[in-house]
Amino acid sequence: MTDEPPFDAELDARGLLCPLPVLKARKRLGPLAPGAVLRILADDPAARVDVPHFCREQGHELVHQRDGTGAELLFWVRKRPA
Repeated sequence: MTDEPPFDAELDARGLLCPLPVLKARKRLGPLAPGAVLRILADDPAARVDVPHFCREQGHELVHQRDGTGAELLFWVRKRPA
């Protein structure tokens, strides 16, 4: 979709249950440059709460989120500044 923010990396966390999507997001964000955007695909309903909470706690910016196809959830997370 054209109205979605651009992203630098992607994490497919579909099929993973809490807390794995957030743990994998933390690991995937590690090597990215500050300010880079990670798009996360998840289908665990708990991700609606877990991903925004993770961003607030770790200082990352939740740029955008939306529902995808079926149970799919999408999140765009900008890595915190150095």
